[in-house]
Amino acid sequence: MSAESPKQSRRTLTSIALACALIVAALWFRRPLVAWFGGEAPTKVATSAASPVSEDIDHYTCPMHPFVNEKAPGSCPICGMSLVAVTRDQQAQGIVSVDDTRRQLIGVRTTIVTESPMRRTFRAFGEVSYDESSQTEVNLKVRGWITKLYVNQTGQHVSRGQALFELYSPELYEAQRDFLLASRPLDAGVTIDGLASASRQRLHLLGMSDAQVDAIAKSRIPMENVTFAAPASGVVIEKNVVQGASVEPGMRLYRMAALSKVWVEAEVYEADLVNVHTGQRADVTLDHVDRRTYDAKVAYVYPAIDPKSRTGRVRVELANKDLELHPGMVATVTLSADLGSRIQIPVAALVYTGPRRLVFVDLGQGHFKPLEVRIGMESEGMVEVLSGLHPGDVVVVSGAFLIAAEARISTASKYWENDSTPDASTSVALSPSTYTCPMHPEVQSPTPGKCPKCGMDLVRKSPRDE
Repeated sequence: MSAESPKQSRRTLTSIALACALIVAALWFRRPLVAWFGGEAPTKVATSAASPVSEDIDHYTCPMHPFVNEKAPGSCPICGMSLVAVTRDQQAQGIVSVDDTRRQLIGVRTTIVTESPMRRTFRAFGEVSYDESSQTEVNLKVRGWITKLYVNQTGQHVSRGQALFELYSPELYEAQRDFLLASRPLDAGVTIDGLASASRQRLHLLGMSDAQVDAIAKSRIPMENVTFAAPASGVVIEKNVVQGASVEPGMRLYRMAALSKVWVEAEVYEADLVNVHTGQRADVTLDHVDRRTYDAKVAYVYPAIDPKSRTGRVRVELANKDLELHPGMVATVTLSADLGSRIQIPVAALVYTGPRRLVFVDLGQGHFKPLEVRIGMESEGMVEVLSGLHPGDVVVVSGAFLIAAEARISTASKYWENDSTPDASTSVALSPSTYTCPMHPEVQSPTPGKCPKCGMDLVRKSPRDE
């Protein structure tokens, strides 16, 4: 029993010494092990830790936590990943580095800038109206009284030659008597042709038809009540007379319009008017007519712009043989225009930063650079690029907003600065500057620095916020 006791003591001492050696080794190689489990080789950490700070390096940051800003290489204090260097050139140009892991997490997708045919399709809302060229007005050239009214309703359909009303007019009655006297044979059976012809022409001018004049000449009896007929077929859209009313020369009694053809007058935005011309094909859709689409053409583009709505009117003519289109119906007019070959990108690739329009160009190896672009026409999810990009460039179309947010946090690019910079006279009048954290606005400091809570760079508050 006593012989085994020293052996047990030696085993215990050996175990304790081995455990201490493992603990010391773990503490010694802690940083390489953390870097290895973080996905990077230990030699890389050792090299970055031992390498001196280059003059071209602005700061070091963490790929997972871009707000980490260190002046020397090392590990991220939050996740332990190795810090990556951000050069002064990258800082000035706003270049952002995104590794493959974060790229998958935020769903970054890219596309190639192309130059291809672009077709602009836009819609305009309009209203069905009467064809003004088919409207007819009924008035009189003599004074008289309406003795009988045949068409006495607005909206009533009438046909050409249909009786509208009967009129008693002393002036018209006297003209008939003069015609009968002029056309009466003389004693020798001779008539004065010139006088008879002038009397007949006078009756025509006063509104009587050839059939009515021939009936008078045949019966040799003047008409006391003269019937007036519709000069054209259509619908009565205005009626200003009732039975027994007294009428004067030039007075409008009826206004009629044909419905065999109708107009659709659409309101087109000022920016789209440059793509509309006479004879252009148009598709007209009416939701209340079985959602049917009518093929039509632009008949006229009005020259004036409505100063309130900033729209111009476009007239489209439609055949209405079945009389299923009624004035006042709401219609949708779809117009298309070929714009030719244009450099274009998806609308989703644009980042709006006040007056600027930015895109992020994929430079390869996880680097993305913001570029300012000037845009033009937009159609079917694509937008024309007037300047800033070339065919073949690769731009971000998904995840651009998150990359822009990171670029604004981790860089001092000119793209994120305000256009209006106060001059010297203005800056003198401003109150002392106050700096705050974008993530923790309760943090206030009279001098620039870092947020004590998250480590982000403090930004200067504008005088308006102060």
